[in-house]
Amino acid sequence: MTCDAPGSLNPAPLLDSWGLSHVGSVRSNNEDAFDAVPELGFFVVADGMGGALGGERASAVTVRTLVEEAREAAASLTVETLVQAVELANRRVRREAENNPALRGMGTTVTAAVVRSGRVHVASVGDSRAYKLARGSLECLTEDDTWVRQVARATGVSDEKFASHPYRHLLTKAVGADSEVRAATVVADFSPGDILLLCSDGLHGVMPAGLIAESLRAGATTKEKAEALIGAVLERGAPDNVTAVVVRHSAAGGKG
Repeated sequence: MTCDAPGSLNPAPLLDSWGLSHVGSVRSNNEDAFDAVPELGFFVVADGMGGALGGERASAVTVRTLVEEAREAAASLTVETLVQAVELANRRVRREAENNPALRGMGTTVTAAVVRSGRVHVASVGDSRAYKLARGSLECLTEDDTWVRQVARATGVSDEKFASHPYRHLLTKAVGADSEVRAATVVADFSPGDILLLCSDGLHGVMPAGLIAESLRAGATTKEKAEALIGAVLERGAPDNVTAVVVRHSAAGGKG
């Protein structure tokens, strides 16, 4: 997936992007999903749960819903559009689960971003993350909706202390889990040369921040950067599905 976004279409800057997803080395099916509408500055990653059928369905429904809502909004797309789209996806996921016993208990994380006027706006639910690499420095923009993060916030103990805890993957919020869900939002500067990464926990759960930054610096194109990320996870055993969407603010253009 790669596309330059012509500036004449809308307020989104010129963007260069590439997304990759891999089933990993252990799982038999891929419950991750991703998509993008680069000409609108829109990108999304979701990581489903609830078994092969349910997880894949929940992530697919959620990604499709957000893409539909982004296209409907077009140049008027905002982070609040994404928040409302997540709420719509939540209703759709729950409706399908109620109507099909095979889908009961399904849900998904989602992290979506829209780039506008020198800023990136992110909406997230669960533990799929958004990172920004700017001037060589990596910053995690999102906060995981997990038991570990909740305890770490309450106690002041770093997340790293819980790296091997049996509850480290326990989500406190997910699309489809409850009758209502509200995505958390964050905004950050996004300047020419900056790189945005959206990824599932199959990536950040295996790779430390330093290695993520190193992989994002590697390669001349967003395709090569995404391949470096997925390759590094596979070298480390890839115990989960892994998805990476890499976006570069490309002042001079160029293809991924």
